This record gives sequence, structure tokens and C-alpha cells, in this order.
Amino acid sequence: MTSTLHESPATTAAPVGLRHAAGGGSLGGVGLVLAGAVSGQFGSAFAALLFPRAGALGTVALRVTFAAVLLLVVARPRLRGYARADWAVAGGFGLALGGMNILFYQAIDRIPLGTAVTLEALGPLLLSVAAARRAASLLWAGLALAGVYLLGLDGFGRLDIAGAGFALGAGAMWAAYIVLGARAGARFPRLDGLAVAMAVAALVSLPLGIGTAGGALLEPGVLALGLAIAVMSSGVPYALELLALRRLPAATFAVLTCLAPAFAALAGYLVLDQGLSPAQCGAIALVATACAGAVWTGRR
Repeated sequence: MTSTLHESPATTAAPVGLRHAAGGGSLGGVGLVLAGAVSGQFGSAFAALLFPRAGALGTVALRVTFAAVLLLVVARPRLRGYARADWAVAGGFGLALGGMNILFYQAIDRIPLGTAVTLEALGPLLLSVAAARRAASLLWAGLALAGVYLLGLDGFGRLDIAGAGFALGAGAMWAAYIVLGARAGARFPRLDGLAVAMAVAALVSLPLGIGTAGGALLEPGVLALGLAIAVMSSGVPYALELLALRRLPAATFAVLTCLAPAFAALAGYLVLDQGLSPAQCGAIALVATACAGAVWTGRR
């Protein structure tokens, strides 16, 4: 949501357009990716704790707005010298980023965090399969569908349909985020494109949050928790992933991020007391494996 990112996700994703160092990945780089994923997913779990006070839309407004302010302060993007096409890409990137977060928070307000991230991951998975255009990619798509089918056998009918729909919508926005993020990364230096996109996402989400939560967003406790969620879900993952990308090949990094559904399930269990059945755990494992396999098959 993240995702960042994932985000991130999270399905918080790493800022796109960055170059990684050549050579094999180090154990330290792997640890940075895993730490970033844990921070992002536990940030989403703590965000759910804020829903009773600020609502899902109010919470995402706080998270995205604080993240935008932090990025604008750190990146200090240059705003001159860009064509209309550049701003159109950045605006689309921001709409995808905002839509991904809004839909994802709507999803985890209705269904368990691990299930939401599992369904959300289908978006980038299908994008990876379509981009690879290899026969082996069909195997990973089938494995992911088997995971979703396993969720169905374990009582998909009892799962909130709206929540599942929001999660799938967040996955579609995640795929758009990847495509538009790559284009923004090619047009804007450093983190400039991401900072501008996050500002656009804040402009989209903030009116929705104010409209639903109103003055609750200004309560000191709500503001403090919102800032903590922004740091956990955006600040820490982005920083750790930036460091990891200097130590790991891009393919290795992408495969490690496919563990997001497993970390989300763990965060949901520890923070929100959302237990998962063996079948649901198996479904999450199948989707995570399919994501990793698709990335590995499609790597250059």
C-alpha cells in the first residue's frame, strides 16, 4: 500500500525509476526488504485500529497526507521545466496511488488483512503474466487462481462481497500504479515523480476523509496515530527499500516483496486477532508463490 506503498503491496512497492547495483544480493539487502514489508503490513494493521475513530476514509486521508508532506520535504521536487504530458503522467500516477489506498482501506474495513492483500496481489500478478508472454506464466496464473479457489472452498460465500471487490479494485489500481510509476520514473528525477503523485493522492483522499470523519481528524490522538501509520506504511518501507535496491538485483527484490500476503496475515493475527484457517493459509501461500514465480519467470 501499501504498498506504499502497497502500497505496498503493498503492497507498499518500491519507488520506481531507481537503479540497483549490479551483482548478487546480500543478506543485509534481504533483511532490509523483509523489514520494510513487515513495517508496511503492520502499519496497515494499526490503521484498522483507527477505523472506529476516524473511519476508513479518514484514516487513509491522514496516512496519505502525512506521507505526501514527508515526501515533499525530503524530495523537494523541482516543478519547472516539464511538459503537459509529464504532468499528465504524474497526475495519473497520483490517481492510481490514491485509488489503490482508498480501495484497500475500504477492503480491510470489511475483510481480514491477509485475505485483502492476497486478493490485491492478483492485480500485479496478472500484469506480470501479461508482460512476460511466456507459456510458463500461465502456470503461475493457474496457481494463483487455485489459491483463490481454495479461499472459496473455505467459505468465500461468508466473505464480505464488497470487501473482496474493494480488494480486487485495489489490485487493479496497483497494476496501474506500477505502469504509471515506471513512466513517471522515466520523466522525473529521483523521488520527484513519487512526491508529486503522493500530493495528488492527498488532494483526492483528504476531501473524502474530511467529509466522513470531520473534526475527528483533528483530535491529537488521531493525528498522532495517523502520523505513526504514515511513517510505518510509507516512510520506513520506502527508506528501507531504497537501501535494499542498492544491494539487491531488481528480480530478487521483486520476489521478496511477494511475501506481502504472508506478512499481512501475520500482522492481522497479532494486531487484529484475525485468525486464519489452514485452507486460508494455504491459499495465501499459493498466491504468494505464484507472484514470486511470475516475477522470476518474467525477469530480464
